[in-house]
Amino acid sequence: MQSNQYPSLRIVVLAAVLTASAGCSAQTQLQPPPQPVATVAPPPVAAEPSPGPLADAASVATTQVTVVRFLTNPDGDVDGFMTNDGKLVRFPPHMSSQLTSAVRQGDSVQVSGTRDKGGNLTAQRITDTRSGQQLMDAPALPGARPMPRAARGEGLARLSAQGQVAQVTTAPRGEPDGVILSDGTVIKLTPPVAQQFATLVRTGATVSAQGYGTRNQYGTALQATAFGSPGKLTPLYDRKAPMP
Repeated sequence: MQSNQYPSLRIVVLAAVLTASAGCSAQTQLQPPPQPVATVAPPPVAAEPSPGPLADAASVATTQVTVVRFLTNPDGDVDGFMTNDGKLVRFPPHMSSQLTSAVRQGDSVQVSGTRDKGGNLTAQRITDTRSGQQLMDAPALPGARPMPRAARGEGLARLSAQGQVAQVTTAPRGEPDGVILSDGTVIKLTPPVAQQFATLVRTGATVSAQGYGTRNQYGTALQATAFGSPGKLTPLYDRKAPMP
């Protein structure tokens, strides 16, 4: 009898242990998963503003050239010169007298300014390497007013020109607006007119023009009222309309 009581006791104890283990296991499984720890996201970093477009440093140039000939506009003002490398240097026409006083034909000059796509320069500073005299681009004097167009027209003469195109001039936006002949004569056109004569407004073409302008010791320039090839001039404006 006693020997049969011990196995039963062991079974009871074993059953109790298994029950306790199962309870612990169930308790472990029923425990809710730990809640994620809330994290505070860092404030967004403001993006640095991107820099604006950089100035085109490649367009700014300083070069040393020789003055071959002065260039004039139809009003007779010197507004630049041609160089020994075939390029143009432009300077404000209201500084015509200062330019011709500081620089002479044949002088070697150092020019600093902005270069266009054609390699021509709009000068900001011109220095005569012989005399050291320096000329800076400056605005017109306060209160100074340009001569009225009608008054300027009174000094214009009827001129004609013919020759081979050595250079095509351009307006500020880059569109062709005239030609310079091999003898230095400047023929001015409006961009729309120049576009109508694309086969003539190019280097090497032979052209002819009539119009109004000036001829002085520094050169000849005219605003064309008729343009074309020699012997085939095309009137550009209505005779009753004012000259542009």
